[in-house]
Amino acid sequence: MHNRFKRATCLLAFAATLIPLSTAWAGGVAPPWSAPVDDGFEFTVTGIDNAPDLHGNINDPQLVIFFAGNQYMAVNELIRGFRKSHPQYSRVFAETLPPGKLVQQIESGSMRVGNMRMEVQPDVFTAGRGRMDELQKKNDWFLDMRDYATNKLAIMTFRGNPYGIKNWQDLSRAGITLCLPNPKFEGIAEHAIIPALKSTGGQQLADAVYKQKVADGSAFLTTIHHRQTPLRVMQHQCDAGPVWYTEALFHAEIANHATSTVEIPDKQNHRVTYTAGTMKNAPHEKAAKAFMAFLTGPEGQAIYRKYGFMPPNGD
Repeated sequence: MHNRFKRATCLLAFAATLIPLSTAWAGGVAPPWSAPVDDGFEFTVTGIDNAPDLHGNINDPQLVIFFAGNQYMAVNELIRGFRKSHPQYSRVFAETLPPGKLVQQIESGSMRVGNMRMEVQPDVFTAGRGRMDELQKKNDWFLDMRDYATNKLAIMTFRGNPYGIKNWQDLSRAGITLCLPNPKFEGIAEHAIIPALKSTGGQQLADAVYKQKVADGSAFLTTIHHRQTPLRVMQHQCDAGPVWYTEALFHAEIANHATSTVEIPDKQNHRVTYTAGTMKNAPHEKAAKAFMAFLTGPEGQAIYRKYGFMPPNGD
């Protein structure tokens, strides 16, 4: 009981956030952008005490899932649906962070957010298929791996697209400021954006966007693009940013934020399949297996379709 109290107290007490104060507000819109999973006394202060990518109940969880961060818009609804169909698992905790950061958390055994230290380990880990295969080859982490969704790329810009951005080439234009996911730990850069740039304009275009723009200061490398890019676009700190299509769709059409979506033709796009893996050392193996079945079953798949994700076959 003492440990549960300490964990709950930490969640309320830490004086830091995953989103810096300077980027917290964007025309009155701030994360987390989704209804919380659980009720309870709330103490959320935008830009100070707000951790939008930590979801659910961290107190003695019965299931822990690490999601690649771009799924944040679907996760809370997914958790609610799973708990409804499996009421024996009422305490579910999930994170939606860049896969590279999630890997670091697993390898170090903990993560610190501000003054709070968390030592939770995942039962289920999700990321793009390429990264999952790399992790399995390197670490042999997963007992079971299943594909469950597909995504593609788009460009996010301010509402109405005032900069007239139409394609990848436009991102290299002089005077256009960009938000770019950091290739060091955001899989969308290494496995999707850079390959799409190369297939469209060769190494020259990839270098113009990811090297020259960064070098001259007209590109900002994000730490957590699925939060920073929308905020910075809405604040006019970035004119545009390559994102997953589902992120652009969510902000422009579902959340009705001040963004617009530039769609990329299939021949210049790059699709990525999302894969979930049950950890071999999962603390809650039975719950993990139940969640994997829910995720890939009709209820879980319907939730992903609602937010614009394509089925794992890419149709």
